Amino acid sequence: MSTEDSSLAHLFGRLQVVEARSRAAVWTRRARDSRPDDRFRGLYISDEEIDLLLAGRHAPQPRSSTADSILERVEARADAAEATGADIRLRRLARSFELSGRDLDLLVVALAPDLDARFERLFAYLHDDVTRGRASTGLALELCGAATVGWPDRRRLRPGGPLVDGGLLLVEEPDRPFLTRPLRVPDRVIGHLLGDDSPDQLLGSVARAFVDVDFLDVAVAVDALRSGERLFYVQEQAGSAGYSYAVRALAQSRRPAVTVDLGRLDPDRDVTEVAQACVREARLLGGGILAGPVDTIADGHRAAVRVFAEAPVPVFLVGRRGWDPEWSRETPLTIEGPVLAAGEREAVWRHALNGGGSADFDPSAATAQFRLTPDQVARAARAAQRLAEAERRALRMSDLQTASRAQSAAGLERLARRIRPRAGWDDLVLPAEVVSQLRELSVRLRQRERVLDSWGLGRTSSRGRGVTSLFAGDSGTGKTMSAEVVAGDLGLDLYVVDLSTVVDKYVGETEKNLDRVFVEASRVNGVLLFDEADALFGKRSEVKDARDRWANVEVAYLLQRMEQFDGIAILTTNLRANVDEAFTRRLDSVVDFPMPDEEHRRRLWDRNLNGGLPLSGDVDVGFLASSFKLSGGHIRNIVLTAAYLAADDDAVVGMPHVARAIQREYRKLGRLCVEGEFGPYYALVSDDAGTAVP
Repeated sequence: MSTEDSSLAHLFGRLQVVEARSRAAVWTRRARDSRPDDRFRGLYISDEEIDLLLAGRHAPQPRSSTADSILERVEARADAAEATGADIRLRRLARSFELSGRDLDLLVVALAPDLDARFERLFAYLHDDVTRGRASTGLALELCGAATVGWPDRRRLRPGGPLVDGGLLLVEEPDRPFLTRPLRVPDRVIGHLLGDDSPDQLLGSVARAFVDVDFLDVAVAVDALRSGERLFYVQEQAGSAGYSYAVRALAQSRRPAVTVDLGRLDPDRDVTEVAQACVREARLLGGGILAGPVDTIADGHRAAVRVFAEAPVPVFLVGRRGWDPEWSRETPLTIEGPVLAAGEREAVWRHALNGGGSADFDPSAATAQFRLTPDQVARAARAAQRLAEAERRALRMSDLQTASRAQSAAGLERLARRIRPRAGWDDLVLPAEVVSQLRELSVRLRQRERVLDSWGLGRTSSRGRGVTSLFAGDSGTGKTMSAEVVAGDLGLDLYVVDLSTVVDKYVGETEKNLDRVFVEASRVNGVLLFDEADALFGKRSEVKDARDRWANVEVAYLLQRMEQFDGIAILTTNLRANVDEAFTRRLDSVVDFPMPDEEHRRRLWDRNLNGGLPLSGDVDVGFLASSFKLSGGHIRNIVLTAAYLAADDDAVVGMPHVARAIQREYRKLGRLCVEGEFGPYYALVSDDAGTAVP
């Protein structure tokens, strides 16, 4: 007989015991029934029944000798089957939930109507009520030979007992008297006993299969499991393999994993109920629990955290925050989620791409700038492959980068403006030294894992693994575009922090807003840009009043937070002298953007004017570059204004349009239009030429 057949034979053999005991109970009822042929039986209570009740016949019925002999034979066969290696599920359940023999008898009585429809009518007869087809607490205790008046047996069906606390038995209709409350066994428990290992429906929306990375070293966790350790807390960081670590540890200890993504919980979901279902599932399967991120429920659902933490099965909880002792009476073994080295990440990518990818590029090198977990790598690989298949072509490096960008969390977009980079290195018109510094910043970002991890330079530093740079220069000199180019070169998105969502007039709120920015940025594979950063990173000053004190506190907080930041941040400022010197020490690089010289201005004019604009032959680029000392941003504004002026005249862009556009830009800058600059074109703006702009 197969294992499954032996398990079912044992279950239905125990059901025969319930049938024999029910038959004995029916005979007892009939023996004391004054009106056995009354067809209105169960619809009223006769005087004779009241007399019998008042006679005090409430003692437990004697056990049926037939039932006892059946039970002996059933258990003997189960002993023989287990000796040959068969898995008897009812017995395994009893061991896992620490059920006594009486507990097991009560459980079988409660599930009898779900296994054999005859018991529904049989129990209704014994209840003397056709509407009550499930066993009540009183009937279950009677059929098991237990005392209905004794507390030791009653408490088996109350909270605190293994049946109720384990989620194996539900005592329903709590408003009824205790002995008449119906008992029900959850469908998941019945399905398990019948051989069905499908996950509990309560866990369907939050269940998730995490990637098992077979080369992770999980010896510490496995040894702890073997020595009886039950609770583990894996502290994650960006790109670490905490979930895969837990999956591998449970796999090596030969325990099936019940995995739950707490981030998928609906806001109106009963989290404690989900946690209890997880614990029951793990006990049914003889496995362990992997749940996270625990941060999402720690503040509002501490009772659920306690259910996980105090479960009588191995539990791996994963989160970013440090473990809070208030979460549970149990103290976990805390393990830092391992960060994969470059070679290990390449193996994960290759496995996710089924050993393929492309002969033209290394997937790990193409995505080195992305801090992805193994689960994110698997999702990115599937998305990239679907993209290539949809266009019926080979996989490209850009497909992996696009799919990797899509793995970023969306929380930062509520605090910053997302820019998809379009500019490239060829679009920059900057001195060679500045471009070289920008390329070095890109290299630093690509190679930080090799330098900090493989070469060990990050092991002795308490600073974060982030890369920060300051771009300093006048307005319009290309700082924001350069940040976009660096982000685009890395295949990342640019997130421009909106200062209006950060700066707050109330004390302490700015720091809270900044913390939200940094927390969300740590979950995003992107470049964080603080434009006009001196508004936040300004110099600390002498404290003369409370406002100075709190302003200095904000700057001090930023100094600490920047050191802990693991992402990529670029700060821009028009006045480098305004930035606190303490920030400069913490920066990885400072790039100064000078005003363009004549040659660079010529290139800027050429690039902006020759991008598709219809031009007349009188536009003198050489004159514009030599006469007007403007930054690239101002030149773009002038060309845009000239284009609108020409469009309004229904003409091509000519020098008169450009001259008038320069005049408009000078007005914005508060500069005078003088003949020495405009030369032969001064007459075009002579109406306002000698007037200073207010």
